[in-house]
Amino acid sequence: MTPLTATVPFVAYVGLDWADAQHEACALGPDARHTATVVQQPEAIREWVEQLRRQFGPGPIAIAVEQQRGALIHALLQYEDLVLFPINPKQLARYREARAPSGAKDDPTDAALLAEFVRNYQATLRAWRPQEPRTRQLERLCEIRRRLVNQRTKIVQQLVDALKQSFPLALELAGSLKGERALALLERWPSHDKLRRAHPDSLRRFWRKFYRQADRVEALVQRARQSPPLTRDTAVIEPFAMLITVLVRQLKVLQQAIGQFDQRIAELLASDPDAELFRSLPGAGAALAPRLKVAFGDDRQRYQHASEVQQYSGIAPITRRSGKSQVVQRRFACPKFLRQTFHEFADQARRFSRWSNAYYRLQRQRGLGHQAAVRSLAFKWIRIIFRLWQTRTPYDEQRYIEQLQRHKSPIVPLLATP
Repeated sequence: MTPLTATVPFVAYVGLDWADAQHEACALGPDARHTATVVQQPEAIREWVEQLRRQFGPGPIAIAVEQQRGALIHALLQYEDLVLFPINPKQLARYREARAPSGAKDDPTDAALLAEFVRNYQATLRAWRPQEPRTRQLERLCEIRRRLVNQRTKIVQQLVDALKQSFPLALELAGSLKGERALALLERWPSHDKLRRAHPDSLRRFWRKFYRQADRVEALVQRARQSPPLTRDTAVIEPFAMLITVLVRQLKVLQQAIGQFDQRIAELLASDPDAELFRSLPGAGAALAPRLKVAFGDDRQRYQHASEVQQYSGIAPITRRSGKSQVVQRRFACPKFLRQTFHEFADQARRFSRWSNAYYRLQRQRGLGHQAAVRSLAFKWIRIIFRLWQTRTPYDEQRYIEQLQRHKSPIVPLLATP
């Protein structure tokens, strides 16, 4: 997002109180006011935009809305004369309290308050400017992929619970429940009884697909045939076998979908001019490198200082002062997926970067917990990546360590110890 100054000659200021099916709108012009209920349909939105143009004339129109994405935003982005200002819901809530101490609230009033807010405080707000189509596509793919991974994690947890209650031997034989071996085993034999009754040659053929050592294959065959079951109660075995079958099928579909997303994400990142920069970051890998690319985007004017990225992402803490008291606390009002991206990258970086590991250990020695130490490390990494992003320079670990040594950083003594 890039700041717009008060000199931008908007012909109208619009507040949109959005909902799932329809939105309340209030437009304020120099000498006119226009209110409308806009149905969430492409034709209705187009007609409403045309009404604004007819009433207020040609020129840019400022639109304040309490979201940065969704069907409404997607529909409005196609109109070049509309400038979108995402408003934090807390900002509107406090503005509403200042205007109406009684706490009265309704959708048309909120739309009018949003219009007033963007008109009165335009100079302090940031207009939302979309990234290049490739970057926006990469952003959506990364977010959807993460949701699929979260779904897979939930299903794996359900599968572990089902196996513990009916077929614990599978947890020993299968290995990672996200792996091909586990899914193939449980799809073919979803219960202890079915595995025990399988023909030895069938078991040998199965295990030979995954192990070359004959003695290990034979040991697994004997383990499967001789291990006693947890229970012989069919009231337990059959329902859980059915559940295990369903969960395995869901996992296979999710695994295939995640693989397809990984492939498309890799293709898009490979075609990006900043690919080498973000791939050079220690611990970024195939999953985090594209997410970091999305976090910074293409527009080098989007952020003027690294502190803007630190604050916007929620990595920078917030300080509250009142009288003699001062409290430094975590920032909660931020894009959660963005904050998660920097946090997860910092946690990975300390495993692959010497100075990151040393800095993390120094923070732990100073009394910080794991999460706080990782956020502190992410804070430093944002400054580094911002500089690399501005200069289009890949990361060089040794060069950064030399700078730390030259400036006699307190983490230098820890670089020699693991």
